[in-house]
Amino acid sequence: MAAGLELVCPAGTPAALRAAIEAGADSVYVGFDDETNARNFPGLNFSRADLSDGVAFAHDRGRNVFVAINTFPRAGDAGPWHRAVDDAAALGADAVILADLGLLDHARRAHPDLRRHLSVQASASHAEAIRFYHREFGIKRAVLPRVLTVADIAALNGAIPVETEVFAFGGMCPMAEGRCALSSYVTGRSPNMWGVCSPASHVRYETRDGRLVSLLGGVTINIFEEGEAAGYPTLCKGRFAAGGAAGYLFEEPVSLNAGDILRDLMAAGVTALKIEGRQRGRAYVAQVVAAFRRLIDACRDDRPTPADDLRSLRALAEGQRETAGAYRRDWR
Repeated sequence: MAAGLELVCPAGTPAALRAAIEAGADSVYVGFDDETNARNFPGLNFSRADLSDGVAFAHDRGRNVFVAINTFPRAGDAGPWHRAVDDAAALGADAVILADLGLLDHARRAHPDLRRHLSVQASASHAEAIRFYHREFGIKRAVLPRVLTVADIAALNGAIPVETEVFAFGGMCPMAEGRCALSSYVTGRSPNMWGVCSPASHVRYETRDGRLVSLLGGVTINIFEEGEAAGYPTLCKGRFAAGGAAGYLFEEPVSLNAGDILRDLMAAGVTALKIEGRQRGRAYVAQVVAAFRRLIDACRDDRPTPADDLRSLRALAEGQRETAGAYRRDWR
């Protein structure tokens, strides 16, 4: 019998946490309602009371709660980030997901028994980096950037002393995680420092000559023809005119979907699959989690891959378009 994969699922709200767990998540990841997490949007995230209730709900069902504290403290103002780690520990979180060196050190010293996961925001993509974080800060797991092939991941797992977690579904981030500053050029806010990429307060849509125009910080990001699916305006997924032609210079609006390569990821030694989407509603979360639960269970039990679940995931992909990303880097 094949080994299982831990299914780690997003919860942007208490309702999404309950939906994810009821749909089959092994673990959920959440953030506090402030700039200490990289999805700092209005109406999302957890108060301290919310987290206490969520941890109790999860633990009653034998599931885990991870707290993402994965932005980088401002110089001279680390207090909110330290408090987030301290409160996560006090409220019974099963792990904290961290990227900043100082914050990792604080967690190691103040809460040595609190499990530490290295966030994808740390952008650690090779064995030397991951071994450093393990040696200096005692991380138990590294969330890998979305730049590695399955073969790369297999080789990496043979060279490091920690678990690995990889993204399996959701929005693609074409920039190097932890290093993207594009949003700040037009909004003054970046995901790394403020937890917001393309904050909603800076987004505007308008109609020009019958076409829908999306703007971010007053800058035109895309123009959509009638009937064309319109994505959320982020600079990295914008469509721009260059060399006399308009096109997607960085990345097209498309979703990562690793649903049909789960057996390969298992064989590569991956411990956990991560679903992206804390900004998504509970209905979306429940559908994606349930589909991946069935796919993982089929792999674990050496049963055929459920084709209906693969089709349902394609329907939930951004713009109904999907990619295996770097996992299948066909150009190499």
